[in-house]
Amino acid sequence: MGYIKRKYGTKKVGFSGTLDPFATGCLIVATGQYTKLFQYLDKTPKSYRATLWLGANSPSLDIEKIDSIQEIDPFTHERIIGVLQSLQGECTYYPPKYSAKKIHGRRAYDLARAGEEVILKTITSTIHTIELIHYTHPFMHFEATVSEGTYIRSLGAIIADNLGVDATLSSLHRIHEGAFYYEEEKALDPFSYLSIPFNIYTGDESHLELGKKLSVEYFQEQKEGIYLIETSHFFSIVEITDTGVGYRFNRIPKFQGDPCTA
Repeated sequence: MGYIKRKYGTKKVGFSGTLDPFATGCLIVATGQYTKLFQYLDKTPKSYRATLWLGANSPSLDIEKIDSIQEIDPFTHERIIGVLQSLQGECTYYPPKYSAKKIHGRRAYDLARAGEEVILKTITSTIHTIELIHYTHPFMHFEATVSEGTYIRSLGAIIADNLGVDATLSSLHRIHEGAFYYEEEKALDPFSYLSIPFNIYTGDESHLELGKKLSVEYFQEQKEGIYLIETSHFFSIVEITDTGVGYRFNRIPKFQGDPCTA
């Protein structure tokens, strides 16, 4: 965090989600007011490449806290492929106890590291695709494309359960988040990656600048929805509903360089 602030000369930095400490790959970072655009970015589905270490056990489901390693017999490629294929579609499971999920205002990983009880609710993710890349016992390498919020460590644990063995992730690489790919910390124009449509405001531009009440009749598209509006100096995000027009975010500075990197 401090490195990003110093490099880009900003006091505010935000991340779109997180990467596990042992993971590598794509992470969307924004500075200043652009952090408010995260919810509107096209950042799903996500793809990962992971290595599952068969026979290793870890309460954190990764290499951080391995507490035992057992020798197990190799599996056939057909068995592994069958297990992976069975996971495609919707999958309901428990997030890892060592995760950033909040429980009564505290992070689950803080509770787990303190030896306190961690009770998490199940979540449901969509596994769009999952395939075996390579298997050299006891390491199996797989690639998965999943919905936002999916825990690949939990997915690894589900694979292990279906195989009837202990296993933990020994490597994890996020290939992309939606339209975002890692490109050596490349600066991006966030307005090119929004998942909301453009609309045109035909009224007095100063009304937007001053945050005045807007009338739906001055919009080219008048259907209900969330829209991006561009003026000569800034962007606004508005929502049209059956009760009128409201601001979601007003006066977003136009891209001047380095607000968003991947």
